[in-house]
Amino acid sequence: MFKVIKVALSVMAITMGVVFTVALTVTYLFNQMVIDEVRGLLEGKKEYTKDIIRREDVAGLPLPVQKWLERSNVIGREPVRTVRLEQKGFLRTKADQPWMPMQAEQYISPDEPGFVWKANIETAPLLYLVGRDKYQNGKGSMLIKFLALVPVVDSKGPEIDQGTLLRYLGECIWVPSAVLNEHITWEEVDGNRAKATMSYGGVTASGTFTFDEKGDVIQFSARRYMENNGEYRLEDWVCVVKGYKEFQGIRVPNQCSIVWKLKSGDFEWFRLEVTDIVYDQALVEP
Repeated sequence: MFKVIKVALSVMAITMGVVFTVALTVTYLFNQMVIDEVRGLLEGKKEYTKDIIRREDVAGLPLPVQKWLERSNVIGREPVRTVRLEQKGFLRTKADQPWMPMQAEQYISPDEPGFVWKANIETAPLLYLVGRDKYQNGKGSMLIKFLALVPVVDSKGPEIDQGTLLRYLGECIWVPSAVLNEHITWEEVDGNRAKATMSYGGVTASGTFTFDEKGDVIQFSARRYMENNGEYRLEDWVCVVKGYKEFQGIRVPNQCSIVWKLKSGDFEWFRLEVTDIVYDQALVEP
């Protein structure tokens, strides 16, 4: 009996070793895929320069947006060409599920709007998901794999295109000069709110930025497609800013909470902290 148990444990150990060896290999390949996508997104952007942003360049924008750009310290600087940022936080897919720790890095192209976001999500000890969210040339795609091996989500299509466009628009809070892009137009709602409409790659969507009296963004809200059991429906999607920090002299939000405001109640699904941002040096390792 003891020999049988010993053999069974040996087989189990070998099997687990093989599984995790395969997982490490496919994780490496997944990371290489993302590196290639980032290079395609940022290729040639670092060398491109423009004149500095002047107050007269923002004079035609709604007053709260002008105040925000001044508060962000982008007036008198060149527009940002590339962005690399690091995040940590927690996410969940349902309100009754536990929070899962997450580490992520993201690359953003402001001139030709786009981003690549890569995350590692811990589902249990020694178990994890890898995820990649991409927006480029007006198209979005989301890929999530268990142990980098088993596909969990592989989404594309018009609803994803709309969602990733809105994500890009909202995440301009991390690169304020990006809102001067020709693809974004503005409409003042009141003294503390402004509506931004972005048209790119055949898709148009709008979101509203809310500012405090000092000029800081405190919220971004939009109607975004939410997937539920394979079906998409428009819901209110809100990014609530919880804190601020300066990176390379640019003042941006560094703590945010992402919430779906549903008929059944608010569903907070993502809590994040931006731990580092590097502007105009957003290169990936070979």
